[in-house]
Amino acid sequence: MALSAIITHTRQCHSALYLRHFHSALSISRLIVTPRKPFSSQYFHSKKRFLTTMSSAGAQESKLTSPYGSWKSPITADLVSGSAKHLGGFTADPLGRLIWLESRPTESGRTVLVRQAEKEGGKPVDITPKDFGVRTVAQEYGGGAFSISGDVVIFSNYKDQRLYKNSMSSADSVPVPLTPDYDGPLVCYADGVFDSRFNRYLTVREDRRESSTNPTTTIVSVDLSINNIEEPKILVGGNDFYAFPRIDPKGERVAWIEWGHPNMPWDRSELWVGYVSENGDVNNRTCIAGGDPSIVESPTEPKWSPQGELFFITDRKSGFWNIYKWVESTNEVLPVYPLNAEFARPLWVFGMNSYEFVLNHGQKNLIACSYRKKGRSYFGILDVAMSMISLLDIPFTDINNITSGLDCLYVEGASAVLPLSIAKVILDDQKSKVVNFNIIWSSSSINSDYKPYLSSPELIEFPTKVPGESAYAYFYPPTNPHYQASQEEKPPLLLKSHGGPTAETRGIFNLSIQYWTSRGWAFVDVNYGGSTGYGREYRDRLVGCWGIVDVNDCCSCAEYLVDSGKVDNGRLCITGGSAGGYTTLAALAFKETFKAGASLYGVADLKSLRADTHKFESHYIDNLVGNENAYFERSPINFVDKFSCPIILFQGLEDKVVLPNQARKIYHALKDKGLPVALVEYEGEQHGFRKAENIKFTLEQQMVFFARLVGHFQVADDITPIKIDNLD
Repeated sequence: MALSAIITHTRQCHSALYLRHFHSALSISRLIVTPRKPFSSQYFHSKKRFLTTMSSAGAQESKLTSPYGSWKSPITADLVSGSAKHLGGFTADPLGRLIWLESRPTESGRTVLVRQAEKEGGKPVDITPKDFGVRTVAQEYGGGAFSISGDVVIFSNYKDQRLYKNSMSSADSVPVPLTPDYDGPLVCYADGVFDSRFNRYLTVREDRRESSTNPTTTIVSVDLSINNIEEPKILVGGNDFYAFPRIDPKGERVAWIEWGHPNMPWDRSELWVGYVSENGDVNNRTCIAGGDPSIVESPTEPKWSPQGELFFITDRKSGFWNIYKWVESTNEVLPVYPLNAEFARPLWVFGMNSYEFVLNHGQKNLIACSYRKKGRSYFGILDVAMSMISLLDIPFTDINNITSGLDCLYVEGASAVLPLSIAKVILDDQKSKVVNFNIIWSSSSINSDYKPYLSSPELIEFPTKVPGESAYAYFYPPTNPHYQASQEEKPPLLLKSHGGPTAETRGIFNLSIQYWTSRGWAFVDVNYGGSTGYGREYRDRLVGCWGIVDVNDCCSCAEYLVDSGKVDNGRLCITGGSAGGYTTLAALAFKETFKAGASLYGVADLKSLRADTHKFESHYIDNLVGNENAYFERSPINFVDKFSCPIILFQGLEDKVVLPNQARKIYHALKDKGLPVALVEYEGEQHGFRKAENIKFTLEQQMVFFARLVGHFQVADDITPIKIDNLD
């Protein structure tokens, strides 16, 4: 396909301003963005000057009256894209020091293992050498890319997907490959654990040598004692998917989760236990949970206690993921603490760790855990014998993973004012109170100067199209200490539809949201029917109804905010990525609620998605959509005549989940129809954007696109818009 223009980023191009030089000479109908060098840090100094100037002005005069959307803010797209790091897992070394995996947008998304400084106030140390990146693409979404034992770390290297072993004590240590070289990233590994009894590494393997679209997934062992690299030994196979291989303390039993098409792991899965023979094979396998067809459940996260008892999480009977225990002598499964709340999350990525055993002097069986209930996380210590939980008060209102250190816990969490962080939590001797809470790592280094610009999320419950049913969302009002709008004006709204669609948006600190609200936009993040965090019944609302329930709920939420007098009915916009991009396109095609939209690597053609997508999700949408007629009727690409408002699309050219032809199809169809439309494609990006320059460009171009088409205001930032077909 011929390209109208290829724009190459260079070291000197630190903002979208460089595009100005091309607009006079080029007619850009489709923009291809290629990689460029990281940003200069100069913008931090300019933001500091801005904050100082505005603080001085604010002390001398009242707020400026200016239209919503036109407010100037120090929370720039540079700040959003350059300051946020992404967490890919964490653990503690034998000395109790935190080790975490962070993705750095300013290094083109490279993922690096980092160790906590030995002394308080010291600088953390990168463990991963510069020529390596710790990331697995197993099931495309990855996770569980590393594991440590003593001084040794085993990790998946992004470029070749081989497993490597490396010493963490020597800065000059060179990683040694453990798995064969297949002349490319054809075999992936994830979710591994050490097996000290046989000096080997047990891990999930995804083998794409025979088929890239239908790879074989197994649990294999990698020998750590030999010098010659050998083919890993298959221990468990035969099903479509595996996760959580976990070995008991004596190395005699191994537990794992497996599931097969057409199910996703949160629909139906099975928990198995096998007994390890003298030669290391896994024999006498028993299905512990999920094997009874009369019980609908999706067990997950098996874990052996220090005493050798098997615990896991499942949602049998109640429909909520609760903690259970397997009694081996009677082969019974017993609930530990029944509660209508979620103690786990859907298995989108490997390596989740929602609960952890707590060592204590009284030798009680205690579990540190968290649960979700109506949009909030609760953190506590569960006494297994007493079947009671003691809630603990910490600053996090949202908690993901938990792991043990030396006499402490490391907890991953966030709140409305705290970005995603890892905190060291020390409990008293009775494990009933928090005596110290100290943040060790944070995804963002934003200081207190920005706090006056932060909009606090309000959890709202709104009525859906189904009588008697409600859905949930987080609403963020426009917030800026130096600006106000006229009393006659209501703010424009940007509604976000989250991806998944089996996922959950959370009301936590998110700079990309604050980018909008600090400029005078209202923002709402919707947990439509089908989202997790509210139990199986809520999650199952989307079964057979994708493109209906999610679209209706997003429209109902926007209408609810209009009726509440909080937003402008004439300036409702919608955005979303992946499955959220599909909901965006479907809402624009089949409803008239929104006036403009932005789709990030979104789905336009459900039938093409089913045919082209990767193995993990290849049958996923069969459950969500249903019959062939529904595939046609709910695909926006088949109803271009129904679109009536402007759309901007963003797409990674290496995306294997939603292929680039999806965005191109909708782009050309809307262009031919005469609607204002723009398409931005990024070289080197996959499903989701990881490079700072692309995150920045996407955010700014959405802002100026909406401002030009429906905003009725001038943005305060100096952003040069790309050409919009059928408008410019």
